[in-house]
Amino acid sequence: MNRLTSKVAKKPTNISLPIDVYNDARELGINISQVCEQTLRQAIRTAKERQWNEQHAEFIAAYNKRVEEDGVALQEWRAF
Repeated sequence: MNRLTSKVAKKPTNISLPIDVYNDARELGINISQVCEQTLRQAIRTAKERQWNEQHAEFIAAYNKRVEEDGVALQEWRAF
């Protein structure tokens, strides 16, 4: 667990798991809360990225079209 998540207030939440998954996690010493939090954080990042891309799709398409037609701004001064 990183320092950020250890200092953030937490909300107790109930989840339902198949008993075999629960038992295997406990037997292997897997911290279910920590894995759920990490997995949810990744799912949230992915969903926010997808949402941002959808909200800005028109701008991105227009920008890409302009770069295709006109090239990259200040291209003559690029060192790579």
